[in-house]
Amino acid sequence: MNDPDRWNEMAKHYEETAHPFTAPFAEAALARVPVTPQTRLLDVATGTGALALAAARAGAQVLATDFSCGMVARVTAHGLPNLEGRTMDGQALDLPDAAFDAVFSVFGVMMFPDWRKGLAEMARVTKSGGHGVVATWQSEGAATHLLLGQVVRALFPKREWRTGLPEGVTVLGDPEKLSAEMIAAGFDAPVIETMTSDYLLRMTNLDPETQFGLSEDWATLGPDDQKAVIDEVYRRADGRDVLPVPSTALIAVATR
Repeated sequence: MNDPDRWNEMAKHYEETAHPFTAPFAEAALARVPVTPQTRLLDVATGTGALALAAARAGAQVLATDFSCGMVARVTAHGLPNLEGRTMDGQALDLPDAAFDAVFSVFGVMMFPDWRKGLAEMARVTKSGGHGVVATWQSEGAATHLLLGQVVRALFPKREWRTGLPEGVTVLGDPEKLSAEMIAAGFDAPVIETMTSDYLLRMTNLDPETQFGLSEDWATLGPDDQKAVIDEVYRRADGRDVLPVPSTALIAVATR
């Protein structure tokens, strides 16, 4: 998950599958902060720009950053004049202190190896009185990762199953810990809300390595067990072209 080259390779697939899923969460997060044409807004770990594009279309002056140049290229390809993209490590932002009115990370900082540094960097570049917004999945994850864990636990109830999720997801997926960590990073106590939306797994072109391969635990399953998981996924789909996977996010909004 921490290899930018892998995300570069996945950028097109991510834009086609994950972007439509994350966009409603990004738009909900954006709606919690006032945005005007004078708003200077930073999107950390932008992915293919669900938040950045929504913010730019709302009129903000947006900088979208990601450690994957392939992801950034997908964002800037939209050609919006008030949106700039830069390849940058969110754990060490090459940006001045207090430069932005609002700083967002929608399902991004939670993935960082040093997610505490990522939160601290968000706070550092936020103006006094500005807003910091973090969206993270609940501690069991979301989409195909959540589905994989549910299926494995159902098929192999006696097997010890690690979540395979980065530490940041498991910690920040708890509202109390998310609040405490944002305060420790330099923000005021956040207001945290939950939001649930379906990830739509398309069964017509299911590619297990693409869909489940990002989970480090997928590789620990033998071929027979992997086949059993895929068979169970098809069983749950019950002939439908799409299998919905309800996924819940925490959206935390804090002032600096």
